[in-house]
Amino acid sequence: KTMFENYDDILTVDDIAEALKIGSTQAYKIIQSGQIYAFKEGKSWRIPKSGLIEYINKRSQLNLK
Repeated sequence: KTMFENYDDILTVDDIAEALKIGSTQAYKIIQSGQIYAFKEGKSWRIPKSGLIEYINKRSQLNLK
């Protein structure tokens, strides 16, 4: 079982905020800074689930150093 198998393959900013247990403002900052791969669909950001997992893996490795 993977950590995010209940999520769709494409996530919203609210999904990211919920998964990371942060506010949506902080989630937007992470996305806009390019730390999580995301793209705009109309006016809304969309984040591939793989982008979220990659971000979490990078953050975990940084914290281990």
